[in-house]
Amino acid sequence: MRLVTAEQVHDLLDYPYLINALRVAHLGPNPTSDHLIAEEPEGDGNRFVSLLGWQKDRLIAAKLVGVFPDNLRLDPPQASVQGLVAVFDPHTGAPLLVADGEAMTFRKTAADSGLGSDLLARRDAAVLLVVGAGGLAPHVLAAHCAARPSIRQVLIWNRTTERAQALARSISLPDVTVAAIPDLDSAVAQADIISCVTMSRLPLIKGKLMKPGAHLDLVGAYLPEMREADDQTMTRGTIFADTREGIEGAGDLAQPVAAGLFGWDAVQADYRDLVIGHHPGRRSEDEITICKNVGGGHLDLFTAEALMARI
Repeated sequence: MRLVTAEQVHDLLDYPYLINALRVAHLGPNPTSDHLIAEEPEGDGNRFVSLLGWQKDRLIAAKLVGVFPDNLRLDPPQASVQGLVAVFDPHTGAPLLVADGEAMTFRKTAADSGLGSDLLARRDAAVLLVVGAGGLAPHVLAAHCAARPSIRQVLIWNRTTERAQALARSISLPDVTVAAIPDLDSAVAQADIISCVTMSRLPLIKGKLMKPGAHLDLVGAYLPEMREADDQTMTRGTIFADTREGIEGAGDLAQPVAAGLFGWDAVQADYRDLVIGHHPGRRSEDEITICKNVGGGHLDLFTAEALMARI
């Protein structure tokens, strides 16, 4: 059985490679997937997540990760998402590989968003806004830039300005300027691609400010009570999702549906529809596209398969 460290995961799964691997994987049959989210007994919001993807005759992948938001406040800080991804032989059930769960989650989630930009964002997108400066933020930044090499400016906003500034200082990309900004609203009005990676429970993105032709990537709000974009955003743009499995748990969709603003059929297509050509995706240069990054065990399986192809 092979052990793959976090450093090896990041080295092997560069974003141009992984985004394309996810695209190709969506051309094939959809794996069976399931998940379990356990709340900490009598706890303070910590969770343990188990995701399973099973592709007959190809692979079984199981991800086991803890989500402990307060880890970042520890001294010294620890990652808020920690765990492992295990890969098994689909014929015998024998373990084949174990990889660092945080690194695999970062890579999978960011490449998932990058594929959304590749499928939906304007080809000439030049300004990327990253909302949030946590552990996932530098990865979605890199993935969107890989998907859209036209990006020349990256803006970073975070509630704690110092964290946005620290992230901006840590990023070095050829021919791309990176800056932390204090005013989210003005940045939203400038951005061609907006990627939200927060734990917000209140909307951050105002639809009235988004420029025509913008693409919005919603990664946070993975629980019904969480929210990253307001109602005007969700009714102004054309809505897509990486998968329809589990969209009921995404607050940016569940709350407008509960309020009667639109039904679940407002999700026009998922990645499989887009990749195989069942939906054309963006229909005009002025169309605002919104993609909800839901995730799922099938994506962990696709990412594990991409990793195994390189070791």
